[in-house]
Amino acid sequence: MDGHEPDFVQRMLSKDINLAVERHELGQKFLMKLADMGPAMGMIGTLIGLVGMLANMDDPKTIGPSMAVALLTTLYGAVLANAVCIPLADKLTYIADQQRLSRTLILEIIGAIQEGINPKVMGEMLQTYLPEGQRAVAGEE
Repeated sequence: MDGHEPDFVQRMLSKDINLAVERHELGQKFLMKLADMGPAMGMIGTLIGLVGMLANMDDPKTIGPSMAVALLTTLYGAVLANAVCIPLADKLTYIADQQRLSRTLILEIIGAIQEGINPKVMGEMLQTYLPEGQRAVAGEE
């Protein structure tokens, strides 16, 4: 930031924030696509298991294993979507939001330093990033 115009620094940091957001969105979209595909793949496995079961109806010993494949693939698809992909996508969204917030805070404070704003005022600006219950009351510090 030393020796650069405030507009240049602002543009560069904003670009960094936007590119980070795009990277996180790619990961989120990928995980949500997997979550969408999991149950569909489970249903395909179910159909394969049912075909195997119906093809061998004359042999009662093959009905059980074929039905097990049919049921397990449905379970695996649901587990993949609801216990793995969706929670991971939600966690990535949370992390992305936290990073966006901290990078925005950095951008704002660097701009304030370049403008020569009083440190006490900067402290008050930073307090706005905290939930109201965590903000310091004047004089308690």
